[in-house]
Amino acid sequence: MSFPAYPAYRDSGVPWLAEVPGHWAVRRLRFLAEIRPSGVDKHSLEGELPVRLCNYVDVYKNDRITEALAFLEATATPAEIERFSLRPGDVLITKDSETPNDIAAAALVEPSAAGVVCGYHLALLRPLPGGVGGAFLFWAFKAPGTQAQCSVRAQGITRFGLSSAAIGDVLLPLPPPAEQRAIAAFLDRECGKIDALVAEQERLIALLKEKRQAVISHAVTKGLDPTAPMKDSGVAWLGQVPAHWEVKRLKFLARVQTGVAKGRDLSGTDVIEVPYLRVANVQDGYLDLEDVATIQIARDELDRYGLQPGDVLMNEGGDFDKLGRGHVWHGAISPCIHQNHVFSVRPHSIEPEWLALITSADCGRFFFMSRSKQSTNLASISSSNLVELPLCIPPQPERSAILEAVSAETTKLDTLTTEAERAIALLKERRAALISAAVTGRIDVRGLVPAEEAKAA
Repeated sequence: MSFPAYPAYRDSGVPWLAEVPGHWAVRRLRFLAEIRPSGVDKHSLEGELPVRLCNYVDVYKNDRITEALAFLEATATPAEIERFSLRPGDVLITKDSETPNDIAAAALVEPSAAGVVCGYHLALLRPLPGGVGGAFLFWAFKAPGTQAQCSVRAQGITRFGLSSAAIGDVLLPLPPPAEQRAIAAFLDRECGKIDALVAEQERLIALLKEKRQAVISHAVTKGLDPTAPMKDSGVAWLGQVPAHWEVKRLKFLARVQTGVAKGRDLSGTDVIEVPYLRVANVQDGYLDLEDVATIQIARDELDRYGLQPGDVLMNEGGDFDKLGRGHVWHGAISPCIHQNHVFSVRPHSIEPEWLALITSADCGRFFFMSRSKQSTNLASISSSNLVELPLCIPPQPERSAILEAVSAETTKLDTLTTEAERAIALLKERRAALISAAVTGRIDVRGLVPAEEAKAA
């Protein structure tokens, strides 16, 4: 669908912005809104008053701040409550992040969240009367041009932050108030449609992932023949397996090798620098080798820690979804080693592909979680526990047939997943382009929004 342009444009005086509609202004944010960086933490100190605290995640993961969010319970001083209590139409942005490209995520405060307190790592933007409306300001911060301004102004080394001055220097195209409301209403409607399509694709990906998991789990524990006689596996949570299959522990089928720890003192040692794989490189069913770090090791350690094609990499720990996930190493980088949070499992009596499948199956994941050491959202498994992993072992010809069948089925599912991911990427590109065009005046939406919608925005 194409949209009309404005009848007349003028040079904005800003190179990246170029032309804007002739009757629009271009203003710095400090003249349009109060900028209140918050330091209200989730601590609870004696003498302070109880509050509900809006934090970084609330803003980063939501476009709207509403009563439905699970706000933190915290305390704050009366002065902090007065300064940082939210009002409808306020815009919150994340003022620091681990990367400059991930900064200034924005959310609009809805009436139901009034009185919630703006928390740490956030800045509260409160529109000044007669300047910019909160709904338009929210969408302006979603535009790539505004995001780019914030990214280049962010300062830091390991964590990047925006000062009040940096936020205030952000330049915004400024239409008259009625047009601001029309633009906000238009983007609410059109981006809502795009978001619904994205959500559909995300649900499809989730279903495909569940299907993939079910295919693998059934194949490595039940096989391909639904009429095969069954027997008790001897493992309570594994249940029954085909009667002609064996169940063996990993320690009888492979050798588990731990990896290299960072930060070792190698003074006086003949060292070499080699690539090494981290938890982030070892995904479920594939290896992500776009960003491979290097590490120094003693020259004579390379034979001990060097990966060989056919090794199966498994994560020692991390978030619950990272525990035990793995894939077969095919020698894409040589030489290459692995860190101590990644196991290298070298099979000698089983195909590495079969072992990798079991790490992706429900039975493998159940084992990892049941044998892991757990804390809040984190888990890790020791090599002494890992070697006790039970594997269902069909005869070799049957294993080959199962591997071939699973590969064919998962390839179909992976292709559908890739298509859905591509559709999401295109929809998000369309969304960003639409926002940019609307808030910079590349398109004229005034005739595309019913008056009642514009009034409500």
